[in-house]
Amino acid sequence: MKKIMTLVALSVALSGCVSSRTDTLKPQQLADQRFVLTTVNGQSVQGNGPAPEIRFDKDLRVSGKMCNGFMGQGKLSEGKLTVKQMGMTMMLCPDQQRNELDHTINAMLSEGAQVDLTDNQLTLATATQTLIYTRAANAQ
Repeated sequence: MKKIMTLVALSVALSGCVSSRTDTLKPQQLADQRFVLTTVNGQSVQGNGPAPEIRFDKDLRVSGKMCNGFMGQGKLSEGKLTVKQMGMTMMLCPDQQRNELDHTINAMLSEGAQVDLTDNQLTLATATQTLIYTRAANAQ
C-alpha cells in the first residue's frame, strides 16, 4: 500500500511540473513570429521549394504553408494550440511528404497540439506527431 501511495504522490508531483511548464507560454510570445519546419517525427524535412512554415500575428491568427497554404484563428489554452475552422488551399503537390504534411498540420491544429517555445525552437506535438520548427525572420 505504501508503494502505491508513493507512486500516486510522485505522479501528481510530476504532472504538476509538466502542467506548469506548458502554462507559461503566452500568446504574446508567439506574436509576429515566423517559424520554419525542420523535423517531422525526428526526420529532417526534405523537398524542393520554400521550406514549410507557420506564422503567428499579434492576435494569434495562424497562417503558413506546407504544400498548401493554411490559416485560421488560434487559441492557446493550458499549453495547447487549437485552430478551429482552419482554411486551406487544396492543390496537389508533386512532393508526397508535403501532401502528407498538409493533412498532419490540419489534424494537429484542428484537434489541438501541445505547443512549446524554447529559445528559437517551436514544437507542436500530439500523441502521434511531433513537428519541430526553428524561428525565422519576423513575420511581416
